[in-house]
Amino acid sequence: MSPKPSKSKLAMGDCCSEAADSRLGPISNDDLLTNLHLSEVIHSHRQQCNSLASKYGELIVLGYNGSLHENEKGRRRSKYILSRRALANGIRKSRHVSVADPAASAAVLDQNQHSIAYTLSRHQSIIVLYEKDPHTDMFQIGRSKESQIDFVVMDTIAEEQKNGEFRSGISRYACRLLIDRDGEEHAARIFAAGFDASSNIFLGENASAWQGAGGTIDGLTTNGILLMHPMGTFCKDASAGIWREVSVDGGVYGLRESRAARRAGPRIEDETNELKDGSLIDLCGATLLFRSVEGLSNSPTKSELLEKVAKLNAGRPQCPVGLNTLVVPSRSTLSHKDREKQPYVYLKCGHVQGLHSWGSQNSNEKKCPMCLKCGPVVKLVMGIEPAFYVDRGHPNYAFNPCGHMASEKTVKYWASVPTPHGTNGLNAICPFCAAQLTDTPGYVRLIFQDNID
Repeated sequence: MSPKPSKSKLAMGDCCSEAADSRLGPISNDDLLTNLHLSEVIHSHRQQCNSLASKYGELIVLGYNGSLHENEKGRRRSKYILSRRALANGIRKSRHVSVADPAASAAVLDQNQHSIAYTLSRHQSIIVLYEKDPHTDMFQIGRSKESQIDFVVMDTIAEEQKNGEFRSGISRYACRLLIDRDGEEHAARIFAAGFDASSNIFLGENASAWQGAGGTIDGLTTNGILLMHPMGTFCKDASAGIWREVSVDGGVYGLRESRAARRAGPRIEDETNELKDGSLIDLCGATLLFRSVEGLSNSPTKSELLEKVAKLNAGRPQCPVGLNTLVVPSRSTLSHKDREKQPYVYLKCGHVQGLHSWGSQNSNEKKCPMCLKCGPVVKLVMGIEPAFYVDRGHPNYAFNPCGHMASEKTVKYWASVPTPHGTNGLNAICPFCAAQLTDTPGYVRLIFQDNID
């Protein structure tokens, strides 16, 4: 009697399954192909598990519909994946020293020593020294293209702002994140200011810096790093939170009288700098959205959004005037040969039609042939960045004035969120293009011909 073949174990994630061939004799070619296919499936599953296990979350720049307007290059992208580093590079406070000239201090001159110099007066500065922390990963964000900046972020400029005079408000070393490597939560904390190529942060005499009770030292950067945690759960019952300012040491404060004022706002003791799913980070020129891995699992994937567009187009929505079939594009526009299929939305009423000359009032307004309301008309484009969605609903609403489509809950959430507009106050914007929303409520329900909505 031939011996039975040995059992083989297939590991998949943390689960282990056993497969035994009860037949006798040699293994056929079909069996080898089957085993090869199983190995490929298992390898793919392991890669997915490892990817999810090493991923902390994502940072997404508001104002981009899935990618930058120009080609994404290197560390400058519309989103940044926060992943566990092969080696921990986090730091923690060790001690502080008082000096007269921080630039001449041995600690500052040592490029392997992370330090933050706070200038309290012309003749007194305090240097806080940091040591390696094997339990955290550090990520730095800023306008600088130097190698120590992980995520290069430039100012987000909406279409209506591009012709005006421009000056960046984003710091070269804007902020840094420290994320716990251990445990399941991977808490992510944000701090104003990032370390330069010499591992230093300098808060000069004109910066806001102070020494509090018990000798604690803290300060604010010139234009500040603003933080807003959503009220409730981002993909369930979220509403806009209150904008705060986060300090160099991670304290949370009320907003200053103006963006660059020297006096700090009041300390908010019951709020922390720990990010939660849906937290917004404003760099004074660009705003970032933080999404956790768990939170992203409750938002649609890009494939799901493309399927919704395909399903909508499969219904062959029709223009009631030209009687031609419309095609909702998943990108900014259709090809030149298909432009007659481009749908447009009347922003006063929400009726969707093709491009035609009926009811033209002036260059910016047209009269809707369905309800005779006069108002602006804009191309309809699908919002394709999944991270901005708060649910998996159908894309039956559009932002006013840009025409980006999204689900009802998503559109209504972003229309309720006041977003910093550089140093010029707060405005609700479309997350897909950064256009300031106009008219109350800043969106419109879409009405397609033949009740396709």
